[in-house]
Amino acid sequence: MEQPENRKVGREAKESDEEEKRVHDSSVDYKGRVPLRRSTGVWKASLFIITIEFSERLCNFGITANVISYLTKVIHQDLKTAAKSVNYWAGVTTMMPLFGGFLADAYTGRFSMVLLSSLVYLLGLSLLTMSQFIPSLKPCDVEGCEKARKIHEVAFFLAMYSISLGTGGHKPCLQSFGADQFDDDHAEERKKKLSFFNWWNIALCCGLFLGVTVIVYIEDNVSWGVAILILTITMAVTVATFYLGKPYYRYRLPEGSGLTPMLQVLVAAIRKRKLPSPSNPALLYEVPSYKIQGRLLGHTDRLTFLDKAAVLEEEEITNEMKHNPWRLATVTKVEEMKLVLSIIPIWLTALPFGLCVVQTATFFVKQGATLNRKIGHNFEIPPASIFSLSAVGMIISVVIYDKILVPFLRRATGNERGISILKRIGSGMIFSVVAMSVAALVERKRQKIAEEDIDVLDGEKNVELPMSVFWLAPQFLILGLGDGFTLVGLQEFFYDQVPDSMRSLGMAFFLSVLGAGNFLSSFLITAVDHITEKDGKGWIGKDLNSSRLDKFYWLLAAINSVNIFVYVFFARRYTYKNVQRRLAATNLNKDDGMELMP
Repeated sequence: MEQPENRKVGREAKESDEEEKRVHDSSVDYKGRVPLRRSTGVWKASLFIITIEFSERLCNFGITANVISYLTKVIHQDLKTAAKSVNYWAGVTTMMPLFGGFLADAYTGRFSMVLLSSLVYLLGLSLLTMSQFIPSLKPCDVEGCEKARKIHEVAFFLAMYSISLGTGGHKPCLQSFGADQFDDDHAEERKKKLSFFNWWNIALCCGLFLGVTVIVYIEDNVSWGVAILILTITMAVTVATFYLGKPYYRYRLPEGSGLTPMLQVLVAAIRKRKLPSPSNPALLYEVPSYKIQGRLLGHTDRLTFLDKAAVLEEEEITNEMKHNPWRLATVTKVEEMKLVLSIIPIWLTALPFGLCVVQTATFFVKQGATLNRKIGHNFEIPPASIFSLSAVGMIISVVIYDKILVPFLRRATGNERGISILKRIGSGMIFSVVAMSVAALVERKRQKIAEEDIDVLDGEKNVELPMSVFWLAPQFLILGLGDGFTLVGLQEFFYDQVPDSMRSLGMAFFLSVLGAGNFLSSFLITAVDHITEKDGKGWIGKDLNSSRLDKFYWLLAAINSVNIFVYVFFARRYTYKNVQRRLAATNLNKDDGMELMP
């Protein structure tokens, strides 16, 4: 009797070892096979992906941090027009990922979209480089002309919007592709994945830091052409490096449009709106887990009207044939629809924070341009380089959170994240109010000094005030600390809480917070300028010394203060994704099964 039992135990152990060797999360390797856990994914694959993210952020911030100075000094736009140009471009750049993410999830897959969009990005950088070196495309024939050539302006904006197009496929897919390298159903890999978002943002901040210091210094003291050429070469090298990592990646195959199943749920729910809901959610329709590759979602008690889509009618119970998806949806599809609807209030309440973040690339930089930027007697900091303090603040925040707060909070709360995602997001929103309040106080001090300066009174332009640029350090650092909580939290939230088949689109939702923030900033500038001009001196003038930017900052602080209460209202009522986990065999225990993701 013991011999058959021993054989059964041995067979189960062998199956357990095989389960551990392979990754059964519906991903495939580069040859289309079930990936080997040991040779694919995790950090060995993520490092290739993080490298190209570092390069892209270096390029992005090396250009955008100083672009408002380029528009005012080279193309000769006034402050208001330049700020709007930057906001429009940044808005398009961060809204385009909605289209790129949708195409990647539905048709191309993330790897192919990243590769294609990186080539478009390179095309934009190459055109930008040519606009600096080809004589007919240069701003002027001589240094210091009063207005740039129209052909240069066209080439410049065409290059910038080509970069926007490349970003549209690059940004939503790259980070979600990196997160795909970790198996959610494997305990050790899941813990590593929580750190992935933190270290991803450290790489992002390193690219940002070098972009707004080294690259901006070259732009201001050598030439824009040399700086853009360096960025183009760097991007080309890292795109090639990214491609070399192909054998180590885990790939998710596109699953078609994620919008169609949601529409089917809505139609089915409307058709069955008069049917009674079952007293037990277990009676709702669901496909057995062994028949599908993806993860199943458990029922939640929110938006219960949509549950009608999963109610079985008598003929559907007796009919063994395939059900019509426009009349009957699974619980998982219904819950996916609920997820998308539930994240909308969180997205909306994140917009005021994005409104604050976008000020760092426009008004904060212009403030720095009016202040004393000298270190010692000979070295002068470029105006945009003060932006690096935001990256320093974010790095400090992320490292402290990942290495100190999370281990402590895991022991204190029993939550593997330390604190829930929404609490992390809300904590960062408090920093935005403090940052805008400090910015308003510093700007008022700068204005008082400007009002007493004889050169400003005489109407001279580009006057350097006797006030150190490091007065701006607190507002950059505080906002950077807030980024480490809110922006990283939003990345995790929109990756984890959207349906698994829409994760690229989920990252696009995160990026659209900043995109919509740019458009909101442009709208707010126009509205504030229009309203305040009626009383005489407008808050946003042609230059900083004729503006009342401190009042604009106080307005942003007030908006964010009110928004925190609105955010808390929705966050307290949010229900996290209810996943039925299928853990790797070595990790199975009595608590396995349905898990509410924090």
